[in-house]
Amino acid sequence: MAIRKSAMALAALTLTAGITVLVAQAPATKQAEKAAEKPAEKAPPAPAPTPAPAPVADGKLKFEPIFTVGTPFFQQVTTDVEQTVKVQGGQEMKLKHSQTFFFKWEPLKIENKKATCKLTIRGMKLKVDVANNPVNYDSTTDQPNANNPGLNDFLKNLVGSDFTVIFGENMMPEKVEGQENLLKNLGAANQQMEQLLKKILTNEAMKEMSDPLAGLTPGAAKGVGESWTRTSPLKLGPIGDYDRALTFTYKGKDPEQKELERVEVTSKLTYKAPSDAADGLLFRIKSGELTTAQPTPGYFLYDAKTGLLVKSELKVTMTGSLNVAIGNTETTVSLNQSQTTNVQSSLKDYVSDKK
Repeated sequence: MAIRKSAMALAALTLTAGITVLVAQAPATKQAEKAAEKPAEKAPPAPAPTPAPAPVADGKLKFEPIFTVGTPFFQQVTTDVEQTVKVQGGQEMKLKHSQTFFFKWEPLKIENKKATCKLTIRGMKLKVDVANNPVNYDSTTDQPNANNPGLNDFLKNLVGSDFTVIFGENMMPEKVEGQENLLKNLGAANQQMEQLLKKILTNEAMKEMSDPLAGLTPGAAKGVGESWTRTSPLKLGPIGDYDRALTFTYKGKDPEQKELERVEVTSKLTYKAPSDAADGLLFRIKSGELTTAQPTPGYFLYDAKTGLLVKSELKVTMTGSLNVAIGNTETTVSLNQSQTTNVQSSLKDYVSDKK
């Protein structure tokens, strides 16, 4: 899944929790609501995929995923978010949120320049701290307990979910099937969240999420020193929309891991307040301005032989304010958010099956 709209969506939901708690501290408002990590046993290495096609003329690369039927590959995507939220005239609150998703990709069919893959959520870890109220969940352990029955059911229904992803031109996702079952299962665990998820997990959002190269593929071969930009919207329903622009520059071989291609990237996000009703939320965002502050270059390390995004890191810092209404009361919420997303890909599974 891409770097990722799912990460941005869950970070936005963390902000939702923070605003809810802050506003709940004001008069006449409603108050809303590790396990020790052990190293996962690695499965035996899968057979190597078929070699990648040779680079096109002048040593340029297309930076496409490579699929081989019968050869699965695995991804670990970790997003760390730190937020400082302050309601006008109120106290400042620190929020921390860390999530790790484990994915399995299984190529099922390749024909007519298209590929069909099964994408499975193998596991997840979640750590959230809102106003010194920590929540920890780790599906890879025997006792994933989040100390919250409703949250346990919600996350349990997420793990094990699978989708069918169809890749078209340039091996980019063109269709995702199966999200309806996910929404049904998650809605059964938390009906209040169901309407919000339906607006976030749209068809376009699912395609963006289901990209094993996280938006790297340029659409045309690129040589060392060349740059390209990928733009896409991130629609979060009643939370608002983001316009995202990722600018990549191909740097050639990585100086330390010389078998990998290094691509540097900067990210720019621009926020737009929602026009939708605040379904599933205790407040409504009426207006706001959030912008990217001091873009920090990240990097992608791509293996041209396997087509894997071996490792990547992307940092984004956003600052601004939101005008929030609860009932007939409006207030201004200031926000400073730092987000770091790391992706690793391998032919080995990051999660061991429980006995």
